[in-house]
This record gives sequence, C-alpha cells and structure tokens, in this order.
Amino acid sequence: MAIVGAGPAGLMAAEIVAAAGLRVAVFDHTPTPARKLLLAGRGGLNLTHSEPLDRFLPRYGAAEPLFRRLLAGFSPDDLRGWAAGLGIETFVGSSGRVFPVQMKASTLVRAWLRRLDGLGVTLHSRHRWTGWDEAGALTFRNGEETITVAPRATLLALGGASWPRTGSDGGWVPLLEGLGVEVAPLVPSNMGFEVPWSDHLRSRFAGQPVKSVGLSAAGRRLKGEFVITETGIEGGAVYALSAPLRDAITAEGWATLTLDLLPDMAEAELVKRLRRRGAESLSTFLKKSLSLTGPRAALLREFAPAADLTDPVTLARQIKGLSVVLTGVRPIERAISSAGGVRLPELDERLMLTRRPGLFLAGEMLDWEAPTGGYLLQGCFAMGVAAGKGIVEWLGMRISGAE
Repeated sequence: MAIVGAGPAGLMAAEIVAAAGLRVAVFDHTPTPARKLLLAGRGGLNLTHSEPLDRFLPRYGAAEPLFRRLLAGFSPDDLRGWAAGLGIETFVGSSGRVFPVQMKASTLVRAWLRRLDGLGVTLHSRHRWTGWDEAGALTFRNGEETITVAPRATLLALGGASWPRTGSDGGWVPLLEGLGVEVAPLVPSNMGFEVPWSDHLRSRFAGQPVKSVGLSAAGRRLKGEFVITETGIEGGAVYALSAPLRDAITAEGWATLTLDLLPDMAEAELVKRLRRRGAESLSTFLKKSLSLTGPRAALLREFAPAADLTDPVTLARQIKGLSVVLTGVRPIERAISSAGGVRLPELDERLMLTRRPGLFLAGEMLDWEAPTGGYLLQGCFAMGVAAGKGIVEWLGMRISGAE
C-alpha cells in the first residue's frame, strides 16, 4: 500500500500497517520526513496532555464524537507508552503537558524512522503527489520525472495549509474536490490576531509577554499569557480562544477579547483598594498597591476610556474586564495549524472515503481543529492508528472476498 505524507498521522499508519505484515511505501514531497513535527519540537515537543479524558475530549469541539472513538483506540497513555517503546521517556510538566525528557523531536523521529526501516517501510522523498492517471494509479512528480504507483490501498495524510515551508500547502484540495469530495475552506487555527495599537504601545511593548491574566471570549474563560507583537497578539492563551475569535471576525469583521488584568483579585476587593488612593499619580498607585505595571498597565491605558480611570468603581470594572478589539486574523501561513478540510461525513468509521473505496484520509487535512497543548499531536497520532487499522481490516476483507 501507499501512504502520501510523512507526518505523524502518515508515519503512524505506516507503522501499524507494516507491523501487520503488509508492504508499505511512504511518499513525501519534502527532502526529509516529519518536517513540521521537527519544527514544532524545537522548543520542546509537546506530545500530548495529562488531563482526564472528560476534559481532554471537549478540546476537539464539534469533532468530539470522532475523537472519543479515536482516543479509545489510542489514548494519551498509549502515546506515552509508544514513545517509551522507542526509548523516549516522557514527563508531565507543571501545566499538565507531556514532553520527552530530552525535549527534542529529532531524537524521537530518528528512533521512529529506525523502527519503520526495520519493519520494511520504504520512504520516497521529493515525490510530489499530482493525482491519478486514467487507470486510477497514483501519479508523482520527482524532479522532471513522472512516476506512477498502483497500490491496493492509499492513505493521504497531507496536512492542512499552515507552515507551507514544511510541506503542508493545501495543494491537495482541488484534487479531492475533483472527485466530488466536499472540502471545507482551509482557515488559520491557533494563530495570532491583529490589533490597531497606538504608536506608543507598539514601540514600547512589542515583543513583551503579558503574564498571569484572564482571557475570555464567546463564553469561554481561561488564565494564561500572551505576547504583544508589532501587529497584534500571539501566544498559547490566545490560541486556546482562536476558533471563536476567528469565526466572529469572519462574520462581523471584528471580535472582542476581554482581559482580566488581576484575575486573582475579586472586583469588590479591588474597589476597596482603589478608594485608598491619595494624591499620588495613578501609575504610581497601581504599581505600589496592585503591582499593575509594564504591559498590563499599558493595556489598561490603551483601551480604558480616560473617564473610567478616575473613579474606583469604573476603574475596577475596566481592570477586571478590559475590552480589546481584534480587527483581523493573522495569515494561515503563519498559523500553528489550520482548520477546515475534508468534511467528516465523507468518511466511514475506518477513515475511508465512501465515494472511493481504498482511499483513506487522516491528519490535519480533515475538518477538525484543537488548541495547542498536546491535543493536535495526540489527534494526529490517534488518527494515524485508526487509519492504519482500517486499512489492514479493509485489505483483509478484500483478500477474503468479504468486501
């Protein structure tokens, strides 16, 4: 069989199928496999998360029913056990995220490729998939040469359209749409947003983190941090709310992100402290009495109406619920991941296209999204396992004549 795409989903499916004794060839148009995984792991590879499944599964939003089934077949604990089998020990960080002890993706990828090689998996780099020929065989371009391959089953695991320099460029969309497959538009996910900063704030605070704040949007609230950029905001806490914020901007042209600059202090206590202010300046008082300095204090002055800064009640209200207007979404090329892709109803329970038997799909090219924190990689690994098992089952049924 053939697997097109050498990312986590494709390589995991290759391992499952090869371990079942079937011959597997993996094709990828980049020079080296797992490029996006390697890039994501430069600062420490966040493999999965340790939180209980009743909190883990809702991270997948509308796709939760699918991932309830997928994670039953390959759970976060299973992923940690799989890594341990490669000689990669993992640990749970203070945030609950799971990382390799060595904090490197390259070590894991090398060990994984050795295992795949031992299973007889062949890897063909610099092979760009270009579709099918008239006989239904896969076609690839390798330099100036056109290559055809006629496997008994094919898995496409081509990624979305974020970080195109790693190989995920969305070039597969017209090829599948040509089959009549319904594909939701690819849009950025886990991305930054544009904010029309004043020149003062941009020049003074671009590049600085805003720590220990509360963020809320669309009824969701969390505590975390983000970074002020030249064009707006980026960071893990923002990514966790990126889907509803993106959808609001798509619908209305703007969205509101609400900040709690002092999330550990009740508003009533804040009012009480603000009423003790004497003749000192507001900035001095905020610094001494509330430790509200730097970018947090700058954000307060940037967005709170000047009249609200003079009254303890309205000032407390602004500190606890500062409205930041987002006016745009950063491009998909700069996003951590993408949403959209092949609609899930196009697939059966084995992740095979119902309209084209023998063609399986997995990974980010399907219509689902999840926040950073280990949920994305866990989803791709689990989907690769499910697709691999589905391929083995389907091929077995074909051989036995059951399908």
